[in-house]
Amino acid sequence: MTIIDTHCDALLRLQLAKRGTLYGTEPLDFRKSDELATNLERLKNGGVNVQFFAIFVEPDVPADEKWQHALEQIDLFYTEIVDKNPEVKHIRRWEDLSQLKTGEIGAVLALEGADAFGNDLVKLRHLYRLGVLSIGMTWNNANLCADGAGEPRGGGLTVLGKEVVQLNNAHRVFTDVSHSTVQGFWDILEHADYPFASHSNARAVCEHRRNLYDDQAKAMFEKGGLIQVVFNPPFINEGQFEATISDLIKHIDHFCALGGETHIGFGSDFDGISSFVTDLEHAGKYNNLINGLQKHYTEAQVEGFAFRNFMNHLPGVK
Repeated sequence: MTIIDTHCDALLRLQLAKRGTLYGTEPLDFRKSDELATNLERLKNGGVNVQFFAIFVEPDVPADEKWQHALEQIDLFYTEIVDKNPEVKHIRRWEDLSQLKTGEIGAVLALEGADAFGNDLVKLRHLYRLGVLSIGMTWNNANLCADGAGEPRGGGLTVLGKEVVQLNNAHRVFTDVSHSTVQGFWDILEHADYPFASHSNARAVCEHRRNLYDDQAKAMFEKGGLIQVVFNPPFINEGQFEATISDLIKHIDHFCALGGETHIGFGSDFDGISSFVTDLEHAGKYNNLINGLQKHYTEAQVEGFAFRNFMNHLPGVK
């Protein structure tokens, strides 16, 4: 079955390896390195038709180096993922998704946290030109656009943050609420035409700051937003580093009960997590999740979760 996965951190792993800080000094091979949960071989084996690749700059990178780190990851996206693999197609416009041929994989650039561009909107416009189609305002820390989920202050969008959301709207780019504070979530929902949770679960099922309360989920569904469930065990089972596929499906069940059946998808967070759902340790095992869902849902519903819900809610595409 066709799969769309809206979050992975392969670019960060490729960058760290290139910088010699991960797995020794050897670069990783996107096609087959076992260290990458989303290598090309695994994406193919798992039936992943579209993979989002997050640009994520770690919080300990000095502010004056963050833009360079983001550019390095974008360069690796082009040189290691797209240019070397003719079957991988860079999705620059949402309409490009419908042009994918059998055997091709769409690759989407996403930004996780506005730290990379600071308050420089020229840099943000460059990101749009480079093909970024989803922007998360924060990671867990605060930045000039908003507070993140780990910031005790719990503030929402700044004036700059609201301007960024308006620019996202104008460029038909998702504004990602994953990692937002509760106040930040509501600010984004008020201002964003295309709200999106790239990798978040249900807080009623697992109490974690990265998950969404029921009123948030319902508001997302009412506005036509998407919630992509994440495969990180601590976001699935409270305080645990283990989870089963059945545990993950409980979050899908809960979102469906809230009226979100046609607004749910997958945002694995592969290559950004250190523990895994049993039998779902990398992209090549997606069939295990699909098989689990088919025991509870109709084929049409499972197809919705896997890809159709996403395709039905593309920004500005009718």
